[in-house]
Amino acid sequence: MSKRGRANLATTLNKEEQLKIDKDGLDVLADIHRYAQEGFAAIDPGDFIRFKWYGIYQQKPKTDPYFMMRVKIPGGMLNYEQAVTVAQLANDFGRGLADVTTRQAIQYHWLQIEHMPEIFDRLAKVGMSPIQACGDVVRNVISSPVAGLDAQELFDVRDLVLQVEQLFLSNKEFSNLPRKFKISIAADPRDLGHPEINDLALVPALLGDEAGYHVLVGGGLSAKPFLAKNLGIFLRQEEALDVIKAVVTIFRDHGYREKRSHARVKFLMADWGPEKFLEHVEAVTGKTYTRGGVRQTTEWNGAYLYGVHPQKQAGLNFVGLSLPVGRISGDILLELARLAKKYGNGDLRTTNTQNIIIPNVADENVEALLAEPLLQTFTAKPNTFIGHAVSCTGNEFCNLALVETKERMKSIANYLDETFPNFDTPIRLHVNGCPNSCGQQQIADIGLAGALVRIDGKMQDAFDISIGGGLGADAKFNRKVVLKVKGDEVQFAIEAIVRYYEQNREAGESFRSFANRVEDDAVKAAVAAAQQARA
Repeated sequence: MSKRGRANLATTLNKEEQLKIDKDGLDVLADIHRYAQEGFAAIDPGDFIRFKWYGIYQQKPKTDPYFMMRVKIPGGMLNYEQAVTVAQLANDFGRGLADVTTRQAIQYHWLQIEHMPEIFDRLAKVGMSPIQACGDVVRNVISSPVAGLDAQELFDVRDLVLQVEQLFLSNKEFSNLPRKFKISIAADPRDLGHPEINDLALVPALLGDEAGYHVLVGGGLSAKPFLAKNLGIFLRQEEALDVIKAVVTIFRDHGYREKRSHARVKFLMADWGPEKFLEHVEAVTGKTYTRGGVRQTTEWNGAYLYGVHPQKQAGLNFVGLSLPVGRISGDILLELARLAKKYGNGDLRTTNTQNIIIPNVADENVEALLAEPLLQTFTAKPNTFIGHAVSCTGNEFCNLALVETKERMKSIANYLDETFPNFDTPIRLHVNGCPNSCGQQQIADIGLAGALVRIDGKMQDAFDISIGGGLGADAKFNRKVVLKVKGDEVQFAIEAIVRYYEQNREAGESFRSFANRVEDDAVKAAVAAAQQARA
């Protein structure tokens, strides 16, 4: 860490900042190996926090000797050997569970400290790592899940994604940031990388006939969501890596460290504004960047890519499959890898909607792939609601979550699909179990935020319901309309909202447009009427 970064620390440090001064998060690796020999009881409490630098979280409850682990997949790009290894590790150490996250990573559960060295070694043999999947560092770099494949992208960003991953991986210059730092890089005008909710995003832009990037900084969700702001420069492709490094350097040296809840780069951007931030970028790089250019954007579809799509490589296709709320088993992932090798070239792509893509499928292999038994369950044509459902981990495993989310979301989506069969308009459903927003509910058409309510002296699951969120050209967060709906009644409240939309929408009107047209009181009244009818 730079001298400036240390000098910028407040005199009254929060607990995590003091821990990082005492020992860098990357320096806990030797301790992990030692604890693997000595056992769970030997672990120093401070090292539980430092474990995050190696992708490791304590699983709920913290008194039990089990851990969650995230494994990075830059840009969601997996080859056959990597997919097989990820699946086998889930089966060998994680009770067969493997969750696809909203940052294109894989998350394990039920791991024990004794197994960490072997997990690290087996991942390393196929070029994978959990290093910096968590912690106050640059996290997994996300991208369009069809980068390099889709004809709509202006250019291929895959090399840059991997260069950024290598720049920050195990780099002690950047191992003590004020908080986590999330990067999205994509050149697809559909904004498949969800740029506005990342700390730093590169999005496609044109300056005349030249294709490059616009730079967005300061996005993020959690309890105080912010949309990233455009720095207003046209960034040439060869300039991108230097600017990315500069933005992270500025965050390291100027970001706030007094309060964890006020430490993300979004707060620095909110105070500085884009012009001042750009001044610092140019001071760090020693360059002046071209102003202007036109951001290239088309209608945002939430990054859902189901079905068969021709690639820009003639005669090849990518096939998007639904993995409901991202939860699969090691055996299912092994079968997906087998199918990818049989019908494609063995590659898989994870998506930030918790789904998966089999790319490079030849025209003559498409029908045979679609007929495979696995694809009758994990289908290329999912039902409307289950196919657009996203969930965080929830309190099944996460110590921060207030409520259970994954099974709840599947139940809600399946109920809606039964209630509205063949519904003709996608409605994106997201659920968060806590304010950290791993489920990204603020950008959903209908978002659920977990809460607790006291009923007859007992605390029970409940949800606040928000509507009208989305990214793209008119990005905005959704707004709360109905509060503290009991968990076992939330599907009926959503049913009432969907039915109100179905009965009152204009021709061709999306749910998002409808939600931003109608008054809150009208939505509340529709839900109240449905609740009264059920009473």
